[in-house]
Amino acid sequence: MTTPPPPSTSSSPAPSLGRLQSTFVDHPFSAHGPQWDLLWREAYTPWDRNGPSLALADLLASQPALFPRPLQGRKALVPGCGRGHDALLLRAFGYVVVGFDFSEASLKAAVENQLKAGREPEYAPREGGGGTVRWVRGDFFEEEQGELVAGGFDLIFDYTFFCALPPEARPKWAKRMSELLNPDGGRLVCLEWPLTKPASTGGPPWGVTVEAYAAHLSHPGEDLTYNENGLVASSVPRTPSPSALEQLGRFKPTRTHEAGCDAEGNVLDFISVWAHPSQPS
Repeated sequence: MTTPPPPSTSSSPAPSLGRLQSTFVDHPFSAHGPQWDLLWREAYTPWDRNGPSLALADLLASQPALFPRPLQGRKALVPGCGRGHDALLLRAFGYVVVGFDFSEASLKAAVENQLKAGREPEYAPREGGGGTVRWVRGDFFEEEQGELVAGGFDLIFDYTFFCALPPEARPKWAKRMSELLNPDGGRLVCLEWPLTKPASTGGPPWGVTVEAYAAHLSHPGEDLTYNENGLVASSVPRTPSPSALEQLGRFKPTRTHEAGCDAEGNVLDFISVWAHPSQPS
């Protein structure tokens, strides 16, 4: 977990933490849920993009071979759904969606957002008809959470959720993803962000790397070591664990959120697709 900088011994002031980092740095992971809810209640939500992921929409439309058709009626999950933009997008593609979040305040905002979504073209039904969406409050890491059925989801979308977790929680994240993903054709889609900042600088509120996604998803539930630069140590076992997910593809989207582009508008994000390995017949 990120720790506060030590007191400065020189005349130069110590670097200050941003609000997201400072919100969580002094709280154990078990207390993070209420802190996220507090930020929602205070309307401090810099991670909210005010619309769905264009990268996800384009991926579903342009890579049909990766996503078993038809999409209508298949089950999707958006953990840490916030205001529900991406859950509503998946509904437009025909999925039966669970928008899941710990924060009651965020789900209230999602309900309000849903009432307005019918007037927005990006949420219009695609590929033959729309699906449904439900908003569910709970703890994603609680294995007895009744709404999260093992093997029950054909698509899980992760964006600004992995980077919201301290390294100590990432083994649990990977384990839950592996458990919840349908072994028969299920797809985990990760919009990887932020990749251009040094992992050691954190934010928001923890830094991520491409290697961190791959290391944890190939070893779900296993504790992995991070070095002082915020990078996964090279001692990660090469052999994937039995519950590992494999990467089916990784793409640079042609469109993404402004936060995933540089000052000239060039896309910096990547989007990756994961699945349980195919079983030999």
